[in-house]
Amino acid sequence: MLKKFDLDGCIRKVPDFPKPGVLFYDITGVITDPKAFSFCIDEMVEIYKDRNIDAVAAVEARGFLFAAPFAVRTGIPLILLRKKGKLPGKTLSRKYDLEYTSAELELHISDVKQGQRILLIDDLIATGGTLSAAKSLLIEGGGSVPEIFGVVGLPFLNYASVLKDTPVTTLITYDKE
Repeated sequence: MLKKFDLDGCIRKVPDFPKPGVLFYDITGVITDPKAFSFCIDEMVEIYKDRNIDAVAAVEARGFLFAAPFAVRTGIPLILLRKKGKLPGKTLSRKYDLEYTSAELELHISDVKQGQRILLIDDLIATGGTLSAAKSLLIEGGGSVPEIFGVVGLPFLNYASVLKDTPVTTLITYDKE
């Protein structure tokens, strides 16, 4: 691991957003601070440098911000998981529940190669619903998801029980506040 960086100092906690009772972890400060953002990408490269990963997949939209530079730095393809209706080609689709709403993800069928080992990335892992849907789509497309990465993890929302046998790595975790 690289020299530690105070990611917590870059993450704003916003109570009652987007609805009462939800504590929102705003990672905008990580993205707007070049040192914090570079730290995250450097850490990801260090963590996965010796892993057998063929591609990286990211969930719209902030997952893209972390996965794209990681894909460039490691020289592997980037697969995008988008909100319904954003992809023009033939897609696979999966509905899922979020902490406070529901949504649907899509994936271009042609983006996943048979047998590809895909690292799945998002900015924040809360309930695991989004990543579970993304993982299902990647597997349905012919790939496998040996690991999941998030910059921030909220294990008190029990994402481990939803993501089951897939190891999850995060750079920072928060217990219920």
